[in-house]
Amino acid sequence: MNDDPLVEVMFTPELHEPVMIVALEGWIDAGMGAANAMSVLLGSAGTDPVAEFNADRLLDHRARRPVMHLVNGLITHMSWPEIDLRAGTDADGNDILLLLGAEPDFEWRAFAQTVVELAETFECRMVVGLGAYPAPVAHTRETSLSVTTSSAELSSTLHGYVRGTLDVPGGIHAVLDVACNEAGIPALGLWAQVPHYVSSMAYPAASVALLEGLKDVADLRIETGQLPTDARATRLRLAELVAENPQHETMVTQLEEMMDQGLGGPDEAPTFGFDDLPSGDELAEELQEFLRDRPEDPA
Repeated sequence: MNDDPLVEVMFTPELHEPVMIVALEGWIDAGMGAANAMSVLLGSAGTDPVAEFNADRLLDHRARRPVMHLVNGLITHMSWPEIDLRAGTDADGNDILLLLGAEPDFEWRAFAQTVVELAETFECRMVVGLGAYPAPVAHTRETSLSVTTSSAELSSTLHGYVRGTLDVPGGIHAVLDVACNEAGIPALGLWAQVPHYVSSMAYPAASVALLEGLKDVADLRIETGQLPTDARATRLRLAELVAENPQHETMVTQLEEMMDQGLGGPDEAPTFGFDDLPSGDELAEELQEFLRDRPEDPA
């Protein structure tokens, strides 16, 4: 049994009521919404390493193998998967902590308790998880956000988000949410809805929505960089492809109508589900081919 500590704190910065933002890879992240949002945060927040978790205890290296770097047959070094905590600031100088890396394979409860202890040490005022999931929505509409939390009190203060009632497999974000709220640290999850037919490719609009959602729930201002431009370009490319096939146009129109019928109010759960979903498999395949064959726009 590995008795090494679960986390090594390398640096203890002086932070003022930071918000901890969580985006761990391995669970649902349609359109790479959370991953690309975290990349922007890393690039804009000027982060410094704070703590490193024990990957040998938390990760299955057969499922998440290290990368072997070869030069002329010589192994120069190994790159191991990590789980890290980094500190930075938003565009207004507010302190933030970023928890990123791989979702643990083992010791979820111990990991959650360790994260709670770190949040208490740094006096975090909130913990926010980021994610994205495929949904019966159209790319022609603004990206909607869903919210999840284990705190009824916190939930009552959140308005304008899609909510659902269902039983689904949970990721580590949900475990962290419950552990933090039980410890008195407000915690919630923000989830971007990504059109199901583009869920396997990068969908920048989802990342933009998540970063803008941080302003609403945590009063953070994050510079979105190139993402809005990329989102507009993706929407134009989708419009071009959809216009070439009447069946695709019909599918998008149906999705728009379903959204109008199912989301009559900002806090109403959708009345449709994946059983009602027009098939987007053909469009998704054509889209991937379309984007592969299309030359890059000149800079």
